[in-house]
Amino acid sequence: MSAPVDLSVALGPLALANPILTASGTFGYGLEFAHLTDLGRLGGIVTKGLSVAPIRGNPPPRVCETRGGMLNSIGLQNIGIERFLAEVLPGLERFPPRVIVNLFGVSVEEYVRLAARVEPVAGVAAVELNVSCPNVQRGGLEFGQDPEVLARLVRAVRAVTGKPLIVKLSPNVTRPVEIGEAAKAGGADILSAINTLLGMAIDPVSRRPRLATVRGGLSGPAIKPVALRVVFDVARQVGLPVIGIGGIETVDDVLEFLLAGASAVQIGSALFRDPTTAERLVTALADRLAADGVATLRELIGAVRLPS
Repeated sequence: MSAPVDLSVALGPLALANPILTASGTFGYGLEFAHLTDLGRLGGIVTKGLSVAPIRGNPPPRVCETRGGMLNSIGLQNIGIERFLAEVLPGLERFPPRVIVNLFGVSVEEYVRLAARVEPVAGVAAVELNVSCPNVQRGGLEFGQDPEVLARLVRAVRAVTGKPLIVKLSPNVTRPVEIGEAAKAGGADILSAINTLLGMAIDPVSRRPRLATVRGGLSGPAIKPVALRVVFDVARQVGLPVIGIGGIETVDDVLEFLLAGASAVQIGSALFRDPTTAERLVTALADRLAADGVATLRELIGAVRLPS
């Protein structure tokens, strides 16, 4: 009988039992799915984005299907950091997966306040910064679109927390590697890539946009080639561990991201159709590696065979 495959992975200071995590905004705060899937099987849970104060979000309609994916314009609806820490985190702490809080704000000060608030909380394993948010101090430009602004933001957050710091990269930029390097310069430990692509859809009968906000974030299998390209470039050129995100549904998808250079992956839109997707991928990955004679997942990271 062959030895079990070692799925453990270390992303800098963040150790995971396996590389399968849930993506922010697709798995609620985690507890909502406890009756639908075995949370104990997951490597980590990334919470819905959390802000200083609760946010009601955008008016409906704010989700629509597209060919190969979905558009959403939820508007970062959430219960706020204080309610999450008081009411949700104690329940999550009963389960093995590492809890990663996704944080966002409209100013550097808000990000700093959030990071400082979770710094002493033992149940929070790491912080992921959503930098695809409009910076009110810069006329609404996303934090993640300007390398100088991003480096300043990450540096300010780094000053108030010693927890592993993940920066989630936006694909809506010309040079993702430059943005990744700015995050690294600011003190990020890990990069996650990618966030949603900006898109829209129109109902040809009513001639109206399918989302109340007109534009929304595109996710799902349609964005996977873009995500793979960004992960490949960033992992090779920035030199930080990368978490791959974008259209992952099958074990082959997971393997592609690992080979491209990701050390872990986040499962997102697939969870809307099948909440057990992440759990099933943990089993499928172990079975696939065993069948291929791969002893440790770490053998695959960045092992894509490029043309000579």
